[in-house]
Amino acid sequence: MGGLFLELVHHWRLLPLFIVLGLGSGFPFGYHVSVISSSSLFVKNFINQTLIGRYGSPVPERTLTMLWSTTASVLSLGGLVGSMTSGYLTRRFGKRPPHVFSSFLGITASLCLGFSKMVGSHEMIVVGRLLYGIAIGLGLNIYVQYLGESSPRNLRGFTNTTGPFFVTMGKLFGQVVGLSEVLGTEKLWPLMMSLCGFTNLLQLIVMRFYPETPAYLLLVKRDKRRCIGAMHRLWGHGDHQVELDDLLAEQEMQKNTKSMTVLEVMKEPSMRWQLYVVLIITLTLQLSGINAIFFYARSIFVTAGLPKEKIPYISLGMGSFELMAVMLCSMLIERCGRKTLLLGSYGLMVTMLALLTVSLSFQDWTEWMPYCSVLFIFLFIFFFGVGPGTLTLAIVVEMCTHSTRAAVFVIISCLNWSNFYLIGMAFPFIQKALGHYCFLVFLFIIAASGTFLFFFLPETKGKTSQQITLEFNKLNFKDQKSSISIELSTSL
Repeated sequence: MGGLFLELVHHWRLLPLFIVLGLGSGFPFGYHVSVISSSSLFVKNFINQTLIGRYGSPVPERTLTMLWSTTASVLSLGGLVGSMTSGYLTRRFGKRPPHVFSSFLGITASLCLGFSKMVGSHEMIVVGRLLYGIAIGLGLNIYVQYLGESSPRNLRGFTNTTGPFFVTMGKLFGQVVGLSEVLGTEKLWPLMMSLCGFTNLLQLIVMRFYPETPAYLLLVKRDKRRCIGAMHRLWGHGDHQVELDDLLAEQEMQKNTKSMTVLEVMKEPSMRWQLYVVLIITLTLQLSGINAIFFYARSIFVTAGLPKEKIPYISLGMGSFELMAVMLCSMLIERCGRKTLLLGSYGLMVTMLALLTVSLSFQDWTEWMPYCSVLFIFLFIFFFGVGPGTLTLAIVVEMCTHSTRAAVFVIISCLNWSNFYLIGMAFPFIQKALGHYCFLVFLFIIAASGTFLFFFLPETKGKTSQQITLEFNKLNFKDQKSSISIELSTSL
């Protein structure tokens, strides 16, 4: 912990970057996922009143539900579009200019949401949510890459956990402002939905003072002078030869330092097992059961006898617990390593799901059993935050070289946004069919993923991208090495 603090003090120029990019790119994602629940009743009423004003009669309930579900889910569609375009934009323009573009999109979306009630147009909410989805999908994708390429090796793990921290903080802040004592009112809900425009404006202003990433300047632009200049602006004046040597080694190792497209990465033999690992940990993030936990939490709290009017504040406690877990992970990641934390949290999450299934099955036996379920929910959220909720993006950043990183992030972002949408549509049917036994499905998925990663995920702590690539190449070219060794033994 002391070493991390000293490194942060030494590289103090990066701290404003962590904060501003987190607020401008990570925070809006968590905020808009959270705040849509708080504003649902007000937006539904607004849609109904708008249509009554236009056509003179209320719309059928089924039509109203369809319009609301479109408003809620269009964020995922925008996120998918933003993620798919991020690869081209980063290859063409680098990391910094697309950040500026995503900030403009976020400000425009915020204005649409904020003035929708004044104008009397529910379509502006749909447009605003769509634009915010594009801005979030684009900004969050580039944000993680920008920080990963702008940090020295000994701060890389901490840097890569700041994204999940700000996403979680956005969720918690969305729950806070959604309370009726804050902005969750009939009068103030447009302000609540548009609040993130201020963070986008802050990002737009501050990014003018930061350079393009050193990796992009050297590996793509082949400009060593500007690369060294960027290192000095980001990390201060001093000896940065170790980081420069890492980039030069990557430049020497890569046949083609130009950023690869998604199709090129998928066809590349040296990326085969990296993509397998990325696929597994990305799917596990969405299929871990965290959404089911939040879905069940309210009914479990009611069963435990907690007052209904207090449940929103207990939900704040869940969000705070997750935020504490993310903070703990950022402190432990350089001490314990990525693989150890991830697999350890998987094991504890499996244990919590098993205990939760048992407690829900026997919750009517004794009056204290529902309180055990509440405890297991909080512990599951905590272990999720310490593990996959924080580490997934950090591991993906470190597994990829500069030439493949943008394309890999397009792949995982498309998977995340697609799964986010599909799970939201399919989970109610799964829950209706299996009840609380649906947790056993998630238990099996986490256990299977953990077993796979135990054998095939290398520890990335303190290693360069070249060292990690060489470890994966033992799997990627295993057959070729075997045939070569047979041929050599035959010739001898």
